[in-house]
Amino acid sequence: MTKTRERAVLGLTLAAGLLGAGYAAGQAAAKFGMPKSIIHVVVVKWKEDASEADRQKAIDGVKKMAAQIPGIKNIWIKTARIAPRDYHAAFVIEFKDRASADNYGEHPAHEEWMKHYIPIREASLSPQITNE
Repeated sequence: MTKTRERAVLGLTLAAGLLGAGYAAGQAAAKFGMPKSIIHVVVVKWKEDASEADRQKAIDGVKKMAAQIPGIKNIWIKTARIAPRDYHAAFVIEFKDRASADNYGEHPAHEEWMKHYIPIREASLSPQITNE
């Protein structure tokens, strides 16, 4: 085989390898999961007279609850963007299953948190989402 031909074969092999690697990477990026966990999303509108300290205490209370309530897998407590714009904060709690999500509302840690949260909340939206 001539050097020119060897270079052409090597170049085509390299190009095919890069194309295949790019295709495989693209396919891997397109994959996604559909977990069976329950996501509890809360979007909050605070009362006008709620202090910043009280608002932060309510959000920090989500972390405290998560440490005490069985079945909570993950939480998100920092709002990156919110709509509608007249709402002020959001948080998410991920439960491992339906039973954990159902027990959350009756747990003493949740009831204690609500004593602080309800007086400073004007309105909230709180859907639960799952793939079950």
